[in-house]
Amino acid sequence: MPNTYSKLCTQIIFAVKGRSNFLQSEWREEIYKYISGIVDGKSQKLYAIGGMPDHIHLLIGYNPTVTISDLVRDIKSNSSAFVNRKIFKDTKFQWQSGFGAFSYGQSQISDVIRYIENQEDHHKHRTFKEEYIQFLNRYQIEYNIDYLFEFYT
Repeated sequence: MPNTYSKLCTQIIFAVKGRSNFLQSEWREEIYKYISGIVDGKSQKLYAIGGMPDHIHLLIGYNPTVTISDLVRDIKSNSSAFVNRKIFKDTKFQWQSGFGAFSYGQSQISDVIRYIENQEDHHKHRTFKEEYIQFLNRYQIEYNIDYLFEFYT
């Protein structure tokens, strides 16, 4: 009996709500490991995870057994619950609503992994807002500037 085969690689970007520098380096790795477990538990392949204190990038080998929206919802809700339970008991951590999802071909995966792993160097030259708008423009996505993330400087 024939089977279904696919390889869909998607970079997902989302941002922290209400704080400019929330994902500090001392607990960022723990959050990344937790998110990695969520992705794995949904039968998806995490190629790379990285970001800055105000946002995060994931490169996922996407298995279409779940929608991207459902996957991101689960990542955001479960990871925010983890942060609130494990790291911050006196304040409430949340991700901003919305996300960006951008697709890549097999030949681009290593470049995207490098890009995600080098976020700190990359953001010495470009703000998150500039980066995100560049993605939207590169992918020819129409957007309303009033309905993008809350960007912090």
